[in-house]
Amino acid sequence: MDTNVLVSALLKSGSVPDLLVSLILEKRALLCLSDSIVSEYEEVLSREKFKKLNRQKVAELIARLKSSALWVEPKIRLSVARHDPEDNKFLECALEAQADFLITGNTKHFPPKRFNKTLIVSPAEFLSALAKVLTQ
Repeated sequence: MDTNVLVSALLKSGSVPDLLVSLILEKRALLCLSDSIVSEYEEVLSREKFKKLNRQKVAELIARLKSSALWVEPKIRLSVARHDPEDNKFLECALEAQADFLITGNTKHFPPKRFNKTLIVSPAEFLSALAKVLTQ
């Protein structure tokens, strides 16, 4: 899950990203994390423009996500996300975890549609795919 999805979930209760985070916390979806992703989550959410967010709530949410996640240590460094090279950490994590999905609000920053076996989708596209699986 890209950082922008987490930020959106925190900024708008009841939004699609918020629902996605709830699914992760309820262990209905497995979040894959690496140290570099968590560092980005923490750094971005500590920025001045997010100072209105409840710091304790943010810290508790990150702690809960960390405790329920599948942790990976990417062995391969990539330079695929050329629009924003910092996004390569998400592809590296997805590759190492053999993730089914990489969920982002900025799909244009990533390879189109798919990277290896990982589908690159928006939060809404992920929920739609999940709904299809659950109704089969």
